[in-house]
Amino acid sequence: MTAMQNVSLGAHYAVHLPAPDDFAFWRERARGLIQCDVPPDRVSWIEPGGTGDLFATEGPSRGDKRLPPPPADPRPVRASQRFLTVARSAALHSDPARFGLLYCLLWRLQRNPRIMEDKADPEVRRVEELAKSVRRDAHKMHAFVRFREVTEEDGTPHFVAWFEPDHHIVRAEATFFMRRFANMRWSILTPRGSVHWDGETMREGPPARREDAPGGDPVEVLWRSYYASIFNPARLKVGAMLSEMPKKYWKNLPEADLIPQLIAGAQAREAAMVRAGEREERVRPATLAEVAKGAANCRDCPIADCGTRAVTGEGAQGARLMIVGEQPGDQEDIAGRVFVGPAGQLLDQHLTRAGIDRRAAYVTNAVKHFKFTWKGKHRLHQSPGAKEIDTCRWWLEAERAIVQPRIVLALGASAARGMLGRTVSVSKARGAPIMLDDGAELWVTVHPSYLLRLDGEAQAQQAALFAADLDAVRERLAELAG
Repeated sequence: MTAMQNVSLGAHYAVHLPAPDDFAFWRERARGLIQCDVPPDRVSWIEPGGTGDLFATEGPSRGDKRLPPPPADPRPVRASQRFLTVARSAALHSDPARFGLLYCLLWRLQRNPRIMEDKADPEVRRVEELAKSVRRDAHKMHAFVRFREVTEEDGTPHFVAWFEPDHHIVRAEATFFMRRFANMRWSILTPRGSVHWDGETMREGPPARREDAPGGDPVEVLWRSYYASIFNPARLKVGAMLSEMPKKYWKNLPEADLIPQLIAGAQAREAAMVRAGEREERVRPATLAEVAKGAANCRDCPIADCGTRAVTGEGAQGARLMIVGEQPGDQEDIAGRVFVGPAGQLLDQHLTRAGIDRRAAYVTNAVKHFKFTWKGKHRLHQSPGAKEIDTCRWWLEAERAIVQPRIVLALGASAARGMLGRTVSVSKARGAPIMLDDGAELWVTVHPSYLLRLDGEAQAQQAALFAADLDAVRERLAELAG
């Protein structure tokens, strides 16, 4: 008997799903129906509490015994990995037609195994939209669940959260919170069901109401103060914020009732920030001495508050070559002079070998203060961040405007960013000049400290490349002088 002979002529079948998110059950029933050649228009998929076709052959919620029995020699059912990945997410959507849509696609996959590659197909496009909406809902759950602490009768803490998902994601996303809060006892209550974790076992519970969850706890006062302190009005984009954090979630977030007043005061706060940090209002230093004095008093970035001194450049005001490093190190901070530590000594050796007189150059750093971290009694170098480099660029540009070099040699990526205002790859930028806005040439190479961290063949190779870069700078200086 063929599969078609197994199916009653004109019969319509109803499949009752035991849970609205039971993809495994749907997959098992769909496979059997495909093997019996039951077309999509003869199957109704019914969630708990739903209604089916009046003329469908119905079976019990789990047995579905009246469904056609599988054939004696069932054929394999084809389903691409792409389909299974998308279907698992789409099955969690709240659209009651989702399982029928998935079955339609599975039916078509038997005849066209590459149907999922057709992005113009309306059914493929619809399933992709369902899956995307579910993924977005899961992201919102990860971001906006807020636990409040309650105390059990035995005195142990229990953390309870309320969330209102758009789709059937609670069970699927419970493992995320189990991994993240493995040592906590917690519950997540939602109108679609609840999950409870006691540190060892995950349990499911019935749907809950908002009043079943606590309204707040003492920790939220601290969190609200922290949120208000980090709210940055200069980066406020209300439309983007509402897209990422829709108002429907605000009532569950302790910081949300601060948002309207923070938005209302954002313009005034932004204007105050601009006035406080507006560099154009400053008079650009006219001498290197004024640069040194201004940098010493600068507090525009956190590095300046670490108890170190500002170390500006040294050299002739009319030098044709300006050498820019990253920042002063421990010994430079102590001495108050640039490039006097191990990296400076190695630089001197290479400059001498290349025939470049350091005394005729102007040597400085992109960042004027030493950024470090303590390890015991020793201060260890920490690389400055992009924001810190960009903040200190004003002083570097002041130095360059006074010295007016023909060539600037940037030692490392931080120095290059200080000159250009953007990050560049040293390996790609070295070997050829980059024209600056005033007609000077920027040459980029590695920082001598990089050579100090190498040994053996790697050190020898990089030292040779560094020497070649200095030779090219010396030759270019000679051409410009001629």
